[in-house]
Amino acid sequence: MTAGTVAGPVRVRVCAVLVHDGRVCLIRRQRDAGLQHSLPGGVVEDEDGEEPADALRRELLEELGLDLAVLPDPPVLRFVQEQETERPGESVPFRRRHLVFTAHLPDHLAAAVAAVEQDDPGQAPVVWLPVADAAGLHLYPDVGAVLDQALRPGTDATGGPVLLPAMTTTSYRWR
Repeated sequence: MTAGTVAGPVRVRVCAVLVHDGRVCLIRRQRDAGLQHSLPGGVVEDEDGEEPADALRRELLEELGLDLAVLPDPPVLRFVQEQETERPGESVPFRRRHLVFTAHLPDHLAAAVAAVEQDDPGQAPVVWLPVADAAGLHLYPDVGAVLDQALRPGTDATGGPVLLPAMTTTSYRWR
């Protein structure tokens, strides 16, 4: 399957690379096919007209108990990644547009991040891993190749987010 071959709406997912002391915050989920580490975030509520920055604020508060309003600097949109993949057991392609923000957390806010995902009945663990270690894991979205860029503040030379290679059935396997 090639990205962009299916008509229909694409849901937008916002997520954050939260950085503190050279480490990133991930949600560790055990799946049938193995471990998957996800950037915290969730889907923009289109029917409510929610803006991506508001969705990110809501999702991080729900999942991690992190209030982005108290950050010294607001999160920066760094990466955009399209996804069109097949999920196990489903016949309709799964489509998302990931908006990946970065935020650098001071000590007191990093310490306040929940130890488990707050809105998950399974209480998936929240882990802080060195960027180099996290980059080699099965990440959702698939940002491992550029994860080190999250350590640097700002955006690319043009001042906008970087468009990453699409996640497709040939480049990404669901776990």
